[in-house]
Amino acid sequence: MATAQAHTYVYKGKDKRGKATQGEIKGANLILVKAQLRKQGVITTSVKKKSKPLFGGSKAVKPADISVFTRQMATMMKAGVPLVQSFDIVSEGAENENLKDLIHNIRDDVSAGLSFGASLRKHPKYFDDLFCSLVEAGEQAGALETMLDRIATYKEKTESLKAKIKKALTYPIAVIVVAIVVTAVLLIKVVPVFAKTFSNFGGDLPAFTQFVMGISDATQEWWLVWLAGLIAIFFSIRELKRRSPKFSTAIDKYSLKVPVVGNILYQAIIARFARTLSTTFAAGVPLVDALNSVAGASGNAVYRETTLKVRDDVTTGIQLNHALRATGKFPVLLLQMASIGEESGALDEMLGKAAEHYEEAVDNAVDNLTTLLEPMIMSVLGILVGGLLIAMYLPIFKLGAVI
Repeated sequence: MATAQAHTYVYKGKDKRGKATQGEIKGANLILVKAQLRKQGVITTSVKKKSKPLFGGSKAVKPADISVFTRQMATMMKAGVPLVQSFDIVSEGAENENLKDLIHNIRDDVSAGLSFGASLRKHPKYFDDLFCSLVEAGEQAGALETMLDRIATYKEKTESLKAKIKKALTYPIAVIVVAIVVTAVLLIKVVPVFAKTFSNFGGDLPAFTQFVMGISDATQEWWLVWLAGLIAIFFSIRELKRRSPKFSTAIDKYSLKVPVVGNILYQAIIARFARTLSTTFAAGVPLVDALNSVAGASGNAVYRETTLKVRDDVTTGIQLNHALRATGKFPVLLLQMASIGEESGALDEMLGKAAEHYEEAVDNAVDNLTTLLEPMIMSVLGILVGGLLIAMYLPIFKLGAVI
């Protein structure tokens, strides 16, 4: 049975001494809050649920918040702090109100006798099946603090990898958007001013100037339609990716073939594969079950299907490195690491080293991409803006030559 969601209530009243008092209190509902205040000796005159601000409300709980929460819990447990008390300490340091509520709900479930893993499973939005399975494995083995430390390391590495991918994609996208906006402003606001001036010349304009003025006229007339079309395309692609498995698979497949960026995505997928498999296998999860978790955490439809095929091959008795090699989708280094790990009985350690290698490769690739893109993007911006300016000044140069 789910624990009721705690809400914040604002109250006014008098304390035991008859002095006016007011404040905030958390509770599942109004009746319980009033009962709690009566126990504290407060005679209430007004109790109502605290209204949420229209703007600037509480922040959503992000994966990075869950990563920090896991690391803090691991630190508390390693220090010998009891589990329930650890929740209280961690929640006090949380600035995000939604995260505080989440931690309180988990603490209440654990206090009521539910296992840590089972209480996490009640919040699938924040804790995926892999996270919950690892926590349950740690509880069953009596090594929850060690398991939380491994999960924290895994989450930190995963979030770091995501941040690197975002860094690789955000910079060029941001510059392209700025270039489009600047070009649109020039075409809509600046070029028409020159066009009015040129209309008084009475002569033929250069072909390049006429071409740019034609684009300007089309942009002024259709810019709203184009903008609406771009927004519609963006949301349509997002919905199709979410609702159509075939479309999602096609997007994931072709994203790996994009020059430069595709290689970064590929290395990130391999790093995530190795890191997830290393963490789950080190936790004592059977290899077949571990591959199930890896498939779910792959982040790419192509490699999710590939991992499931590897799982099926391993189920029939084929060694992991042979099953990986048969797919033709994994790099030689990972195959060698998996082979050495299976032969030496240290598969988790070898996969961990492979993950570190590819995480570092992603980091270097992102830095190189940023360095490479800066002059290229500046050149494109220069050509766009410079081309528009040249087109506008060509008639003036022509007029000056005639004079």
